[in-house]
Amino acid sequence: MITLVRRATALCVLGAALTACGTTAAEVAPRPAPSAPAPSSSASRTPTPTLAPGPAGLTPVFEHGPRTDGTTRGEQDGTRDGKLIALTFDADMTADQGPRAASGERFDNPQLIAALRKLKVPATVFMTGRWAEEYPDEARSIGRDRQFEIANHSYSHYAYTDDCYGLPTVAEDDMRADLERAYTAFEKAGVPNPMPYFRFPGGCYDKAALKELSATGVTAVQWDVVSGDAFATDADAVTRQVLDGVRPGSVVVMHCTRSAAPVTEEVVRAVVPELRSRGYHFVKVSDLVGAANGRA
Repeated sequence: MITLVRRATALCVLGAALTACGTTAAEVAPRPAPSAPAPSSSASRTPTPTLAPGPAGLTPVFEHGPRTDGTTRGEQDGTRDGKLIALTFDADMTADQGPRAASGERFDNPQLIAALRKLKVPATVFMTGRWAEEYPDEARSIGRDRQFEIANHSYSHYAYTDDCYGLPTVAEDDMRADLERAYTAFEKAGVPNPMPYFRFPGGCYDKAALKELSATGVTAVQWDVVSGDAFATDADAVTRQVLDGVRPGSVVVMHCTRSAAPVTEEVVRAVVPELRSRGYHFVKVSDLVGAANGRA
């Protein structure tokens, strides 16, 4: 069953500081929010895997892929057998942080993206619209690189529930508009084909939020492994937490925000070779959702 409660995780620390289950899987064509750019040459594109709507048509929630070894489109677009894992990175920037960026605070992390490219690790970046506005060149570069996919992390990074670790709250009637505004920001930055996946700011959601977003057709994507990279200074401790937590099908949440997650690049450089030695293959969230749908 979809868990309609807010998940208290280490991610909440990042969300607060920056401002101060399942349904049956089904292969369905994506129904991106109205402001999302339409896929180019859609006739030749394979439909993006999403989950079928939840009970009463609520937005479905995805937390992890199959727990068994599987076969899917894996690393570097090759078919792989083995244990699948998706690294995800939240590119967080809230709607009111422009002055902080103007004063020199860096909410991006180009060195992390460079490390992922060098290591040839596919990844999904959950990006806020405000981040795309602040770093349009980086958003466009990530979005045009087939190694990555960009998904929606809201425009504002304000919470979609009350009492979400100190985050300001998006009014219920404004939730869909906030999500759609992020897609508009991606389009303006030149990001092609953002995914119909949405990650709630702070990981906070409830039944009302799932209902409000149901018309957009997105699949909400959570995680089952918290890296603990938010404001961490001990890369070894974060590395151990990731390695101890992963299982086949895991979705790991990390951050692409230099000032708030300064050791993430170092963690990735340590985690990737170790997980590969354990038989894991890195894939994007879309690959895990596809695997959950029984796609090869």
